[in-house]
Order: sequence, then structure tokens, then C-alpha cells
Amino acid sequence: MIIDCHAHMSAPPQLDVYKSGLLSHRGSHGRGAVRYTDEQLVAAWHKKEMGPCGHVEHMTNNGIDMQLISPRPFKTMHSEKPGYLVDWYIHECNKIIADSVRLFPGKFIGVGGIPQQCGEPVSVCFEEMEYCVKNYNFKGFLLNPDPYENDGRKAPPMGDRYWYPLYEKAIELNTPLHIHTAGSRSPQREPYSLYFVNEETTAVYGFVNSTVFDDLPELKIVVSHGGGAMPYQIGRFNAGSAKSGAQAEFSKGLFIDRMRKMNFDTVLYSKEALELLIKVVGADQILYGSECPGVGSSINHETGETYDKTVPLIEHIEWLSAEDKYKIFEGNARKVFNL
Repeated sequence: MIIDCHAHMSAPPQLDVYKSGLLSHRGSHGRGAVRYTDEQLVAAWHKKEMGPCGHVEHMTNNGIDMQLISPRPFKTMHSEKPGYLVDWYIHECNKIIADSVRLFPGKFIGVGGIPQQCGEPVSVCFEEMEYCVKNYNFKGFLLNPDPYENDGRKAPPMGDRYWYPLYEKAIELNTPLHIHTAGSRSPQREPYSLYFVNEETTAVYGFVNSTVFDDLPELKIVVSHGGGAMPYQIGRFNAGSAKSGAQAEFSKGLFIDRMRKMNFDTVLYSKEALELLIKVVGADQILYGSECPGVGSSINHETGETYDKTVPLIEHIEWLSAEDKYKIFEGNARKVFNL
């Protein structure tokens, strides 16, 4: 079985209409809700949008049996004010995900959005997290390391105590946190796809250079997009940690040793990048992800297939054992997300 740990929701157009209303009236017309029928939601999953065909059909074409679906990050507007707009919108996204899981049994598993609000304590997310686990049986949550969405202000690094209550809540709920940045308010310099990579690289650095996993050993972290640029730059950070005494008798090890306390998805669209990620962090820490359909769903004219058709790329890595392929495609997702 191929389990895709990193995919996002396909939603009926009523969700975007709802969001537009919130941003227009700033809450003065009340909270409201997204109204749709089961038939309209099913149609959204079959509608051609980001890929060459509908979402469900694209999964079939790419050999994906099951997806963990979450809100589309670039739409989650964590930097928007007043913060209750974020809370209302994320709640509606999570409801659509829950209804999708119900309508496609065995096809989708819910990973919730959390209503992070820039400048506010992380506790603003707890009510929605508890609701999603208790009422929807969601198996994880997206965590944005920069709820300011690149507006010039900086969020605390991932090892800062600011985040600890959220980590503790995730442990309490037995849900992993999947690191995934949201939008970028400086698209001319850093459009959101580039900002994803930059912030996820920074997130890895923040976790590694902290005591998070010593303090909270039960915490499960998955980092999107193969850990950003970190696998490519691992030699530099290993060298820096060795210089600071990482190889001493009582040290915590090199940068890569601590990096392997996290998990990484395979949302990378070339064989070379996938091979590097697997060699750097090891098959035990890697979960298959494609983001299908998403940015990788355009056609690669060299192959005639979409860039996100990466199952064959991993299957054809000659030096990867059958056991390791099982871990990447299925076993690690089952373990990390308690499937």
C-alpha cells in the first residue's frame, strides 16, 4: 500500500466564497458556515483543478492508495487580524476534511489545520485541536513555524519555550505535528513555495539546536518538503557541530544525529533529491509524500508524466532494500500517525 502523508484538501467553491466574505466584513456579519451537500463535496474531489485530472483520479494515476489530507497551507492566513477570522476559517476547513474522510472511507485520513494567530499564545489552538481529535478522529496537525507569514517580524525558533505548550498538547492528544509554512507576505522576493523551503530549513535548525527532544521525547515531528535545504547543506552543519564539541564523549552527537530525531516527507520531485534525502536521514525517518495534486502536478515533458509521480522513482532506487521501501511507502506513516 502507498500512503501519502502529505496531501491537501479539495474543497467545494463555497469555501472560497466563505473566506472572501470573512475578509470583506471582518466578522461584522457573524461567523456563518460553509454550506454544501455531500454531492457537491464529492464533485470537488473529482474536479480537474491543480492536476491534469481530478484529485481522486490523480491519486489513482500516481499509484497512491491513501492520503493524509490537511488544509491548503497558503490559504490559512495565520497572519490575518482579527484572529477569530483565522479560527472560523480553519474550523470550516477541518469540517470539510472530516466530511471527506466520511465520504471516501479508506481513501483519506484527516490531518487538521490549527488556528495559529501571529503574536498570540499557542493555546488559542487547543480548543480546535481537541475538537478535531475527539469528534473527527484526526491523526495529526499542520504546524506553521512562521504564523507572521513573512511580514518582517520573526516567530520564535522551534526550540523556544513559546512552542512548548503546543508540543505538550500534541503529546497529550497523541498526534504528530507536520511542519508546513503557510503564506508569504513578500511574494516578490519569496513566493510561498520558496518560503516553504526557507522556513522548513530554519525549523530543522531550531529543533536540532535545542533541548526539545530531550525535554519531550514523545514528541513526533514530520518536516515537509524533505527538510527544506538542510539535507543538501548537512556537511556544513555537521562541521559546525563538530567544531563546537559535538563529538566529545558526553556530547549529543553531530547535527545529523540530532536531526534524525525528526521525520521527513518525500515531497521532492527528482530522483537525485530523493536519493540524497534517504542517504542523509535514513529510510527509518522518511514518510512518502507527494502533495498530489499540487505544485508538482504539472507535466514533465521529458517523461510525459507529472512531476509528482514519484512512486516509480523510489521503487527504482537500486540500492534501497524491499524493507526500506515498505517503511517509506507505508510502515513509517502507520507508526508516526498511529494508523
